[in-house]
Amino acid sequence: MNGRLAFVFPGQGSQYVGMGQGLHEAFPEARAVFEEADTRLNYALSRLCFEGPESQLNDTFYTQPAILTVSIAAWRAWQARGGPPPDLVAGHSLGEFTALVVAGALSFPDALHLVQERGRLMKWAGEQQPGAMAAVLGIARAALEEICVEASQETGEVVVVANDNCPGQLVISGGKTAVARAGELARGRGAKRVVPLTVSIAAHSPLMAPAVEPFRVALKATPFHRPSIPVISNVQARPLQSDPEELRAELAQQLTAPVRWTESIQWMVEHGVQTFVEFGPRDVLSGLIRRIAPEARTFRVEDPETLEQALQALG
Repeated sequence: MNGRLAFVFPGQGSQYVGMGQGLHEAFPEARAVFEEADTRLNYALSRLCFEGPESQLNDTFYTQPAILTVSIAAWRAWQARGGPPPDLVAGHSLGEFTALVVAGALSFPDALHLVQERGRLMKWAGEQQPGAMAAVLGIARAALEEICVEASQETGEVVVVANDNCPGQLVISGGKTAVARAGELARGRGAKRVVPLTVSIAAHSPLMAPAVEPFRVALKATPFHRPSIPVISNVQARPLQSDPEELRAELAQQLTAPVRWTESIQWMVEHGVQTFVEFGPRDVLSGLIRRIAPEARTFRVEDPETLEQALQALG
């Protein structure tokens, strides 16, 4: 295989009822991941992933451990089938916790409890300060940042660029009125589409600030280790420092900081990554990577079929 290999892990929005069921049925190693999650969380997460209800699966308190579990199950199945290890790992928002597990910086049980607490605190912060998010397509980041400043000044509410997913696909987050106004301004200045997201929280914005200190407490109580492979930071779009205190600081800051996904992928490509494998539900990140780095090869692992396809291609 030419070039370096990176594993990437999705965040919220990739979930669907039925995710992970094929892995659970085909691989004892994946089944053990689901069984551990059920035991650790004290409810049937596996049943929620496989059977729903969808409304509960879409509740961030449940979504976050569910996506983490499916992604780890996919990675364990890959390991069991002799798939090659990565040179680098990265995760989109929530997916950064999966990346830290794969890099050996965080145990899977500890990651489960952290992401469930993260979901609880994000939901709580959203109840304190309700917000909104919207995808904005076909406009440059610098132009959208200016629009956010303008909308904030007009409405007296905060709105920021929360996710730089790929060229032409950005997400804004903040107060409901400010997000709506920024969307209007963006449309008036050439954005192709503005798509409101079905969320009630303003993730990766200052409205998540109430969650930061309580989450720091949870992070401080959790053992972290030095990662065995580089983990690319959402906040810095560079490899994280390996000091456990730096890892904790990153995960707390991530709640209010934008996800710099475009820059993260660009950094990896500039440092020799030619192949990306996405582990977890759907192929959202693979699609973004193809937009950021069309020359890169992308594969996904979310069921036995995609696992075999990726293994054969990289064999």
